[in-house]
Amino acid sequence: MLLGAIQGLTEFLPVSSDGHLALAEILFSVKSERLTFNVMLHAGTLLATLLVLRARVAAAVGQGVRALAKPARFRETPGGRDALVVILASLPTAAIGFGLRDLVERWTESPLIVGLGFMGTALLLISSRWAPKGNLETPSALGSIAIGAAQGLAVLPGLSRSGSTITLALWLGVRPERAYELSMLMSLPAVLGAILLEAPKALRSPDGMGLAVLGAAVAFAVGIVALVILRRALARGHFALFAIWVVPVALATLALARAWPR
Repeated sequence: MLLGAIQGLTEFLPVSSDGHLALAEILFSVKSERLTFNVMLHAGTLLATLLVLRARVAAAVGQGVRALAKPARFRETPGGRDALVVILASLPTAAIGFGLRDLVERWTESPLIVGLGFMGTALLLISSRWAPKGNLETPSALGSIAIGAAQGLAVLPGLSRSGSTITLALWLGVRPERAYELSMLMSLPAVLGAILLEAPKALRSPDGMGLAVLGAAVAFAVGIVALVILRRALARGHFALFAIWVVPVALATLALARAWPR
């Protein structure tokens, strides 16, 4: 339940779910290494996103599929434009995520790397205070690829996915509400890909399924709350305030790295 709550709350808030899970494992020897548990946690947060953004998801999928037969619809319809952004962003996300996968597994056990990731997240959040007030509904094609690259780099422990993608979208002139929606839409292929990648192995050793289902339920419920909090924070111009949490966590983790090198 602890890992489910951490996953649900920090998956969407710009504070890094991977960083907090890694820190929990380092400090409390709470392990999330069982594949079944990991898959179910991701499934819980995926369902939370689908529920909260169901209208945007339905439009992107429906109009995106129709745009495959008539590519002009990628530009002519709101859902088609969202689908195009997600497709373009997913390409660098997948390439970077796969490329860094082995390194990330080792770095997750390092308080120094996790602390540096948290500090990177804090700097991104603080920088968003100076992002220009945008009015764009979607970024350009190049901007979408850049945001996708930021999402890929966010596999590094401590570096927030939502913090990276939303901050970059704001700097590219996307209005806050749309930056939120696009960031969450972009997460769906990445999370679904992680589930599909891990699911075959998890099905071969489905130990602890009851605990995994409970963790998924907690991640789902807490994830919905986190999505609502994030949307309201962006709408009110309070996105950078999440740094109030991340900065002390970063400093404490870096201090831990000096006192307890691993």
